[in-house]
Amino acid sequence: MKRTLWLGAAIVAVLSGPAHAEEVTLRAASAFGLGTAFAKPFETFVEWLNANGKGVIQIDLVGGPEAVPPFELGNAVSSGVVDMGNVPAAFYTNIIPEGDALKLAKNPIEEQRQNGCYELIDSLHQEKMGVKYLARFGDRIPFHLYLTKPVEGPDLSGLTIRTTPVYQAMFETLGANLVRTAPGDVYTALERGTIDGYGWPIQGVLDLGWHEQTKYRVDPSFYGVEVGVIVNLDTWNGLSDEQRAFLEKAAGELEAMNAESIEINAKEDAAQREAGIEVIEFTGDDRDKWLNTAYDEGWKAIDSINSDFAAKLKPCFG
Repeated sequence: MKRTLWLGAAIVAVLSGPAHAEEVTLRAASAFGLGTAFAKPFETFVEWLNANGKGVIQIDLVGGPEAVPPFELGNAVSSGVVDMGNVPAAFYTNIIPEGDALKLAKNPIEEQRQNGCYELIDSLHQEKMGVKYLARFGDRIPFHLYLTKPVEGPDLSGLTIRTTPVYQAMFETLGANLVRTAPGDVYTALERGTIDGYGWPIQGVLDLGWHEQTKYRVDPSFYGVEVGVIVNLDTWNGLSDEQRAFLEKAAGELEAMNAESIEINAKEDAAQREAGIEVIEFTGDDRDKWLNTAYDEGWKAIDSINSDFAAKLKPCFG
């Protein structure tokens, strides 16, 4: 009888103790080709999680644009086709038009997590898209305009420029004819002369081979890169506290890599120059017009979409 009572008590203790969820594997995709500049940090994120989260949580990285087209990845995460995406908010403005504001930040993500900006962004993603905005990579990485022919000032009239929503308002105001294509189509468009240039960050041009068709880079730089890690909200809510904690820890590891951006930018700048890309530097009034147009038109576009959100976001974006 004592043995039976002891066994019964042991079973009750086990059943009433804390539950340990079984290991879960999330399917993820990147908007950028694996091994290129804006996929590498996410690949490191995945590697860290898979090495440290064994028995708790793992990620199956199914691929880049060959798995899910870049401009469809946001919807794929939102609908649950994949659980997680490495994708800029500019690639899913069809779902969250306000996401285009994230390029306008002048302060890093760690500051935004402290001043309430991150909560605004995360809440917007949860409410309008059904995803958790987990992390952001790209701080301190600016954008440039790259060209196959020279310009003397910020007038882009007569030029056909490959764009995304990131640069649309700015380049349109400066007179460019705009063409929207996925990154994988840019090289061929340059080679065939169907575009005269493209907007892109300081990093990644050589990774993609675009330097072979590029003759000029326009300075100064403008805006800032934002590549987010988003998680389907049903998937996120279905995870255990331990599993969510591992994802948040991995997010911290990813965001810590932002500190390396300035050094990498300098190396990329030197590599572009060595590859024969000539820098066109706007100065004086031309510089002012270039930068003022970038930020004035950027905020004007967000204000026209959601003035309340713009008013809250602008002060905490530095």
